[in-house]
Amino acid sequence: MAETHVLFVEDDDVIREATQLALERDGFLVTAAPDGLTGLEQFRAHRPDIALLDVMVPGLDGVSLCRRIRDESTVPVIMLSARADAIDVVLGLEAGADDYVTKPFDGAVLVARIRAVLRRFGHASGPGGRGAADDPEEPDCGVLRFGDLEVDPEGMEVRKGGEQVALTPTEMRLLLEFSSAPGTVLSRDKLLERVWEYGWGGDTRVVDVHVQRLRGKIGQDRIETVRGFGYKLKG
Repeated sequence: MAETHVLFVEDDDVIREATQLALERDGFLVTAAPDGLTGLEQFRAHRPDIALLDVMVPGLDGVSLCRRIRDESTVPVIMLSARADAIDVVLGLEAGADDYVTKPFDGAVLVARIRAVLRRFGHASGPGGRGAADDPEEPDCGVLRFGDLEVDPEGMEVRKGGEQVALTPTEMRLLLEFSSAPGTVLSRDKLLERVWEYGWGGDTRVVDVHVQRLRGKIGQDRIETVRGFGYKLKG
């Protein structure tokens, strides 16, 4: 089985070298870069399986680098930040990141988050993922329809008004959760557990930003906010 290739962009030499060694001990192949421009070059040269990007790196900051990567690929991205400020978290997630980790971080926690994101990526990149209820209109085809929105859980495809919608793996997993129970309110904690595989309380801003990104692609009114409880997909 091939090693998982990680692109790690971090300007602090000590953190970069220590984290690279820790990841390599866990069986990852790591390409490290000290700045954003070098990180972009390495991404294009090696096409890694996942990218770990520090927010505050010189040349091209982590948020901008995330946007550049997302323009070219759906490869999973985890942002690393020395601050847990809302602006850092939201900007990174809005740029297309799948998750974030606050520094200083425990190596075991980082590895767990990497593996969780990779499982999510594999799960939403092709057939064989989480099942969903049969479409009441066409039970044999398995395509779910909500107005002009079509969700194909087997083919991992989404169409709106007949046009295909490009979703990241995390957005796809989120939509699958909603479409498997239309009209049912799903709490942020439940979505964190099912989509992000958090076995503990996580930052619900991750959910909120991804819901906003998903709304922008499938329709602002398709996912309803139920204040104090969570979100639901309109049937």
